[in-house]
Amino acid sequence: MADDAEKQADPARSRPSGTRRRFSDKEKLRILEAADRCTRPGELGLLLRREGIYSSHLATWRRWRRRAHPEMAQSQQPPTESQLRHDMERLERENVRLRLKLEHADKLLALQKKMADMMEAIDRSNQQDRGSGASDGRSA
Repeated sequence: MADDAEKQADPARSRPSGTRRRFSDKEKLRILEAADRCTRPGELGLLLRREGIYSSHLATWRRWRRRAHPEMAQSQQPPTESQLRHDMERLERENVRLRLKLEHADKLLALQKKMADMMEAIDRSNQQDRGSGASDGRSA
């Protein structure tokens, strides 16, 4: 009886070694809901150990839940300071990247305008040469 309770508490012991655990959609949702309810320090780690999973499972399953069940509520916890700081840094990097891209586009536009002006000047020069050559009586 004690052995059954031990196997139930640790799902990893109830399966033969060398076999990969598979989680049904229902199990994933149950574990994600339990993870979303974790609020105190250490509570999430305890859940992960109890279920025999890693935090990477939660990340993968949350992405899956967002795609498969967009109507389901996400974690209701407000973002932490580190999450806000991380988002701010990511946005600042993106801003710098986009400013550089815009600068390059502006330089390319300026170069295209110069090329168009040069082509027009060459065209005008060629037309003037043809016009003056015809009046001189020269033949080409």
